[in-house]
Amino acid sequence: SLTVDPKQRGSLPDEHRLPVREVRLCAGAGFIVVVCGDIMTMPGLPRNPAALNIGLNKSGEITGLF
Repeated sequence: SLTVDPKQRGSLPDEHRLPVREVRLCAGAGFIVVVCGDIMTMPGLPRNPAALNIGLNKSGEITGLF
């Protein structure tokens, strides 16, 4: 984590510039993601995980897989 408070650990010097490549709003999660440099991010998860759709039918075969 970075901070502009010079008293905090991780603070940026006054002359340092942090290049921001992209800003993403994650409204459902309630936060903003600031992307700096070359980075790959993980996609968000759905409200209901796919595992909830997996089951067994009467013959013992797995159902609900993609």
